[in-house]
Parts: sequence; C-alpha cells; structure tokens
Amino acid sequence: MSAARHPLAGIALVVAACACFSTLDSTTKYVSVHVPLLMALWFRYAFQAIATTAAVLPRRGLAVLRTMHPKFQILRGVLLLTSSLFAFASLKYMPVGEFTAIVMIAPLAVTLLAATVLKERVSAMRWVLVAAGFAGTLVIIRPGGQTFTWASLLPVGLVVTNAWFQVLTSTLARTEDPVTMHLWTGWVGTLVASIALPFVWTWIANPWLWLLLCLMGIAATIGHFMLILAYQRAPAATLTPYLYLQIAFAMVWGVVVFSHVPDAWALAGIVLIAICGAAGGWLTVRETRLKLEPVEA
Repeated sequence: MSAARHPLAGIALVVAACACFSTLDSTTKYVSVHVPLLMALWFRYAFQAIATTAAVLPRRGLAVLRTMHPKFQILRGVLLLTSSLFAFASLKYMPVGEFTAIVMIAPLAVTLLAATVLKERVSAMRWVLVAAGFAGTLVIIRPGGQTFTWASLLPVGLVVTNAWFQVLTSTLARTEDPVTMHLWTGWVGTLVASIALPFVWTWIANPWLWLLLCLMGIAATIGHFMLILAYQRAPAATLTPYLYLQIAFAMVWGVVVFSHVPDAWALAGIVLIAICGAAGGWLTVRETRLKLEPVEA
C-alpha cells in the first residue's frame, strides 16, 4: 500500500512526530525516578497496542493484521523496543537536552543507510544540510566538555538501533498499511516486554504517575504513527534534516520541566539546526517545482 509523494506533508508530519517524541522523553525522565524502568517501558507499549487495537479493530477486523512481511514487522518491533530500552536507561542518568543531542547523530546514519541500502538519491546540498545539522549537534554536546560516564555510551546503542528502525520503516511504508505496522510494533513490544514484567512490577499509589504513564503512551503512539505517515510521503533523505528539530523541542521541555537552561553554545547549535531545516524546506519546494515543469523537446 503506497501513498502519493507529498514532501511538504511528510515534513510537517515528521516535525509533529519530533514534538511527540520530546514529550515522551521528558515525561520518561520524570517517571523513571519513581517507576522501575522495565515497568514504564511495558506500560508505554501496552498503551500503544491496546489503544490502537481498540480504535481500529471494530472498523477493520482481524484483516488489519495481515502483512506481506511478518518477519520484518517483528524485527521492526524488536528494534523499536531495544531503542526504547536504551532511551529509557539514558534518560534516567542524563539531561533531556544532552541526551537528545547525542541521539541526533542517528539522522546522519539514516542518510548513509538511505543512500547505500535503499538506493535513494541524496543530492550534494542535502549532504551539506545533514553535515551542518550534525555540526550543530556537536556544538550543543561539545565532546570533552563534561566528565565522561558509562551512561554516555547508552545513546550510542540507541543511535544504531534507531537508524535501522527508521530505514526499515521507510522500506515497509512503501507497501504496508501504516495502521498494520503500528499494531505489529505495539504488540511485539508489549509481548517481549511482558517477559520481564513479573520481576519488576511495583504498585503505584500516586495517581499523577498513572497519568504521566498514560501521557507516555499517548505521545509514543501518536509520534510513531505520524513518523510512518511521513515516510509514506517523502524519502528518508528528505526528512532527515527535520529530525534535528527534536533537539529544540527537548531544550524547551528541559527549561519548563527541569529548569535546565541551555547556555550560549547550545543556543547557537539550535539556531544552526533551525537554519538547516529552513534551507531544507526551500530545497524541497525547489526540487518539487523542477519535477513538475514540462521538459522541452
């Protein structure tokens, strides 16, 4: 099942997905102080699986679960679960802004995989935008500027698993129903995480924590569904520069929730990333117009 290519719609969807993911990360950091990591991870996937099933199954029946690539659907679910595990562990020990900045190395990996695995054409200008966005990320994190801890290695595992997850999402989105992908991802993550649940379950007395767990589920569910729709409408290489906007969203949440104010260097990195995003939008419009122009004989 393939959707028509609409690059600008894809960009808008990926920006909205980034906002959802930054909300998920900030909520996860707060919740991880009070709830066991694996329990929070299970709840995030169970919420997505149950909510999506309740909304879709009455209208479409069990036929919505049919897929031409069950093995890849399972692999995609496992990759996302592993990525989430690295993310939850990282957020427990790291500030949201710094964590997000390190994770933004992933879009560079996605562009490399898009060019080599998906055989997508990546223009020189897009390579420049990705490199500039990566430079903005380095300005924010400033390697060597803080004491190195073992927790700094956790986002590296997230970068690897998330890059492959995004490439697989882009590939499956060309033929698979996004709702089917969403259901498989939620249930694969829920079933695998359920194995550890009996060993980590703790009763939560605070009702606010239950509400925050629900917010995690809502943000994850909407964010990943939007990401699937985005990859149906634009190539991975086109969307890559806009994934860097998640850093800006994370910085905002860091100020609002954790009173973590970014310094001048961090703000400079955010401005550089925003410029890359604006330039990418202009480039997308220009390329779209060129394709629509008639070719003279």
